Amino acid sequence: MTVITDVYPSRVGREAAILMRQDPVVWPGKKPASALSREQLKAYSDDGAILLERVFSEKEVAALRKAIDDMTEDPDIRQRDETIVEPGSGTVRSIFLVHRLNDVIRRLAADRRIADVARQILGSDVYVHQSRANLKRGFEGQEFYWHSDFETWHIEDGMPRMRALSCSILLDDNNAFNGPLMVVPGSHLNYVSCVGETPRDHYKESLKKQVYGTPDHDSLRFLVERGGIRSMTGPAGSVVFFDCNTMHGSNRNLSPYPRSNIFFVYNSVENRLDPPHHGLDPRPEYIAARDDCEPLMSVESNRLKLV
Repeated sequence: MTVITDVYPSRVGREAAILMRQDPVVWPGKKPASALSREQLKAYSDDGAILLERVFSEKEVAALRKAIDDMTEDPDIRQRDETIVEPGSGTVRSIFLVHRLNDVIRRLAADRRIADVARQILGSDVYVHQSRANLKRGFEGQEFYWHSDFETWHIEDGMPRMRALSCSILLDDNNAFNGPLMVVPGSHLNYVSCVGETPRDHYKESLKKQVYGTPDHDSLRFLVERGGIRSMTGPAGSVVFFDCNTMHGSNRNLSPYPRSNIFFVYNSVENRLDPPHHGLDPRPEYIAARDDCEPLMSVESNRLKLV
């Protein structure tokens, strides 16, 4: 009998551990005609994140912001499980599955300016593992603690390998004051194995405040002392790409300025989900796609215009 050993164990012991990454950052395989330059691709490979300024025009950003506002104000959408509200205030924090709830954002997910970058880095066709709108309103938007997405996706969703990435389209200027995304450069090359047994239906709380699957202070200090912390600030219309294993988080928005973005997780079609680890039940489809995994190019036209 063949015994398969998990190369990325987590939430199984009483002590945290830092393991070496066992997967490429930039995968060999299918490459689109044009996406990131050689220099940009190296920067992404080295740091685990890159920001591209003004990928989308002001007119396109306005159309995308209107799409998000329409969903936020729709009483039916506010009542859906896909909508997450801020603890305490009740304002909308996130709306998941936005590429299925809104046609403009459906077209955005297949736009070559972002989807081709995912194909280039992951070396294959891709599908949307998860999509959401993130809203961090002035004075109200709460923080999100440091974490690696892959640790959660691997343990709670059964994502086999580090062959996924996140793409964040900035709908507002992200500045030093409104809680921008922060990343730890180089952290994607190490995997932090976390402590704690995952509760059932953990996602119901983790989408508001994550407790399990977060790094211990010693591991986080080790990563930051090696790579530092970078705030991914830039003007509206810019795009941040970051590796599924990059350590990241964001501060509370204490400023008057909103910070909103549209967020896609692209996963390789060769990295579809296995059953979750530790006997956990699969999370809902709107958090981790299992059924809707068709390659984007086969179901979307990359020539559709946003406006």
